[in-house]
Amino acid sequence: MAKMVNNKSKMLNGKICMITGANSGIGKATAISLAKLGASLVLVCRDQTRAEKAIKKIKEKTGNESIDLILADLSSQKGIHNLVSEFKKRYNNLHVLINNAGVNLHKQTLTKDGVETTFALNYLAHFMLCNLLLDTLKNSVPARIVNLASSIQAKSFDFDDLNGDNHYRQLKAYSQSKLAVVLFTYEFARKIEGTGVSVNCLHPGFVKTNMIRKFRPFVKYFYHLIGLFMLTPKRGAKTSVYLASSPEVDGTSGKYFKRRKEAKSVKISYDKNVAKQLWDVSVKLTNVDLKN
Repeated sequence: MAKMVNNKSKMLNGKICMITGANSGIGKATAISLAKLGASLVLVCRDQTRAEKAIKKIKEKTGNESIDLILADLSSQKGIHNLVSEFKKRYNNLHVLINNAGVNLHKQTLTKDGVETTFALNYLAHFMLCNLLLDTLKNSVPARIVNLASSIQAKSFDFDDLNGDNHYRQLKAYSQSKLAVVLFTYEFARKIEGTGVSVNCLHPGFVKTNMIRKFRPFVKYFYHLIGLFMLTPKRGAKTSVYLASSPEVDGTSGKYFKRRKEAKSVKISYDKNVAKQLWDVSVKLTNVDLKN
């Protein structure tokens, strides 16, 4: 029997929330928590079978039947444009956008667009969705954007070798993509200030998820050893849910959070010149720019 949502907890009743990568891990845990708060969810997933299983589970756990699905490959720029087009056919409003999807690949692969996959999925997908959905978010103010980053942020940005063609290293690719998310979050907040749309990013903690499937065998072994000390997806989702729903962060924008508190990101993430350079590179790679 479904667990019914407590009416007193429906603080997101009538709010439309999009979550990418929502069929497992932190994304699924975030979806469950927001569904309990009464949100109407739009889950963005790549695999229909896994997505449908997740939706069934979310409905069983929350009693919330307002859960929609849009299938999309977020490593594909065409796929992202199709996702946005489909969403706008179905909805006129979007109150919360949670850019949760991400990967951590042990070897270099390129997307159909010729971009290294970790950078494309962990960052460029965020960049595109924020820009392409901004008009809908503006129609729904107050609206919020939540970007999943990490405390594993590169200390510098290698603009000369974004694809890792010279020497691909898993940690460098991942940490640079997460630095990009933080740089972009700060820059986007500056660009959209005064619109009623806020954007923040976060470190969810070190969470045990199925991202391990893409790790090297020896890394998987180490991962299993430390797994007992890692957070569950439910605990890892707490800061995402907080930024998506809490009245405590009304009007807060352009910040980085850990454990539901503002935190400091790496030094270079505050460099506006680097942020502008990243923005310009992102526009060149995606042919997407901010519509004023």
